[in-house]
Amino acid sequence: MGLELFLDLVSQPSRAVYIFAKKNGIPLELRTVDLVKGQHKSKEFLQINSLGKLPTLKDGDFILTESSAILIYLSCKYQTPDHWYPSDLQARARVHEYLGWHADCIRGTFGIPLWVQVLGPLIGVQVPEEKVERNRTAMDQALQWLEDKFLGDRPFLAGQQPVALGYELFEGRPRLAAWRGRVEAFLGAELCQEAHSIILSILEQAAKKTLPTPSPEAYQAMLLRIARIP
Repeated sequence: MGLELFLDLVSQPSRAVYIFAKKNGIPLELRTVDLVKGQHKSKEFLQINSLGKLPTLKDGDFILTESSAILIYLSCKYQTPDHWYPSDLQARARVHEYLGWHADCIRGTFGIPLWVQVLGPLIGVQVPEEKVERNRTAMDQALQWLEDKFLGDRPFLAGQQPVALGYELFEGRPRLAAWRGRVEAFLGAELCQEAHSIILSILEQAAKKTLPTPSPEAYQAMLLRIARIP
């Protein structure tokens, strides 16, 4: 059997791997694991990835977690063009630098609006307004770092675009808006729409109450995640 990718396109790390694989023609068997339903906490999936996280890559008996590790593995295995994962040591180090910063300052920060607007209300939990305000401040600071430190005057940076539900992130930031336009033009509008359609429609699904009810296992994990919002 070929490579299997366990993912849910609600998840930003899943979208990153999905876009990379599709753009580079990497053959993958896609296995959707519904995060909202809590399928990532099921006994079946925990036998594949005991961490209960997405995305997860299965290459025969080899199982790999964490999107950054998966992206690097696929890039090396399929020898993708140098602009994805440079052969030059210092250029490659810049990719690692950004991926580390992205995990610390983008991933958790920009995912919180999903919990505030959709996942919290789904299980009857309201995130306190002071936490929402702190998150807005943290997003603004992260965008400033992204613009000044990682993008600067370059046309591209070594990393993924931040997405925050219900926010126009790049309003008043023409350099970041232009960068986003270049990335979308390079990837193609069809692939961008395909990868982001679920997350961009999730507010509508929440309003119509068409989102599935989380499993008891997922409910407990969701409560813990909301409690950890700073």
